[in-house]
Amino acid sequence: MTGTDGTQGTGDGGGPGGGTPAGAPGRAAAPPLRLAFSTLGVPGMPVADVARLAAGAGYQGVELRAHPEEPVHPLIGARERAAVRAEFAAAGVEILAVAGYARVAAERDTAGEAELAQELSELVLLAADLGAPYVRVFPGGGERPAEGADADAARRLAAVAPLAAERGVRVLLETHDSHGTGAAAARVLGLVGHRSVGALWDVLHTWRGGERPVDTRAALAPYLGYVQVKDVVSAADPRPVPLGAGALPLASALAALGPEPAAAHGPVPAPEGGYGLGAGGWLCWEYEKRWFPEAPELPGLLAAGRDHLRRLLDGVAAGAAAGDAAGGSPAVPPTPPAGVQEEGGTPDRSD
Repeated sequence: MTGTDGTQGTGDGGGPGGGTPAGAPGRAAAPPLRLAFSTLGVPGMPVADVARLAAGAGYQGVELRAHPEEPVHPLIGARERAAVRAEFAAAGVEILAVAGYARVAAERDTAGEAELAQELSELVLLAADLGAPYVRVFPGGGERPAEGADADAARRLAAVAPLAAERGVRVLLETHDSHGTGAAAARVLGLVGHRSVGALWDVLHTWRGGERPVDTRAALAPYLGYVQVKDVVSAADPRPVPLGAGALPLASALAALGPEPAAAHGPVPAPEGGYGLGAGGWLCWEYEKRWFPEAPELPGLLAAGRDHLRRLLDGVAAGAAAGDAAGGSPAVPPTPPAGVQEEGGTPDRSD
């Protein structure tokens, strides 16, 4: 299906998060990337504590895991939603996203279709009430043939897109499970063709799927909402570790990100180009403490993680500036480990 409000084109190159690089006259300075973390890393923590933690650790936003075992989920009422929004506003912290668990590519019967449509609508309404610009959804296609999974996912996302547009929310399909690469997610999003449906780039799953960051960026450029970062022991061992202490090549992923097109601002892509991580761009640290309770506590890691991301971004900006000054091109990021493939069927263990 093809929408009339599609997003076509790709973002132009350059360094994310920095000012105008030396030797690049005319390139507009971009505000630094904003940082967030997911409440998957602080399971069950009260809203007020999460807001204070983010503000105190120098994070500008929080991704709220929308699950019944958490304080914020679609079943809370209007008064509770208003209180959550006020708590974060008072702390000066933005609610980046509502991270839902809807699986849009799963095979469903008629009753399941209705349940999924209701779940998607409820997530959009929750995000709107909280002032969050994004809703996260999973593919969840399992072992289904790609053609049927893609078609079902696109149809369901297209159906919720008008409500999302009306409420000022974008529904983002995460690179995950059956659609763990940017190329796979882009197949679905190209069929949807609506600016209120986009992509969430989880750097772990694209790496484990064998996709180079430059290729992920190219595939998702017309659709990208924000990026989830993390670090793990190895490609085969997904236990979370502090940023920079594991095997995931975060520097390569960040180097692949470019600034926004000239006329694009905020979380919705301009028609003439893809949304990049310039003004309004976000990196969100998803630390999977909920699935690995033996992992170190996230609050004690946040400051060092923030500093690590800033150092990486500074390095990317410096490299872009040097490349512009020399009239050359940045190096191509390394290829992921040979033979590493995305593992499907375990979405509950990898938000």
